[in-house]
Amino acid sequence: MRLSPLAAALILAPSLVLAAEEIPPPDLSPPDAWVKKPAGTVRILNKIDSTVQTLTLQTGATVPYESLLITLRGCYVRPPDLPADAAAHLEIKDTRPDQPNFSGWMLVREPGLGLYEHPVYDVQLASCQ
Repeated sequence: MRLSPLAAALILAPSLVLAAEEIPPPDLSPPDAWVKKPAGTVRILNKIDSTVQTLTLQTGATVPYESLLITLRGCYVRPPDLPADAAAHLEIKDTRPDQPNFSGWMLVREPGLGLYEHPVYDVQLASCQ
């Protein structure tokens, strides 16, 4: 049996074998990574007159809209190497008696997960910036 020159070199002088240069893996964010942002934008639909209002809130700020008081507790986006999405923790209070309030998370890509069920207003997260 005849050996190739490379096989013969490996058998005769294993210390001469050069290792391939190791290439480090790319930096990737973990799949559950979120980046905090200082502000968020919500869209409010008035179901009575079909008007849409867009409000930008700073984290920690409370903004009035008609009978609502909307507070942004935190706003987060996905890193650029993951699928785009934004999530915000919102508190929404209606100053009129016997109207529903909301405290929870809203996501841009999954608006049905954090619904503010109100007879007059539909509030949705538009973005975090």
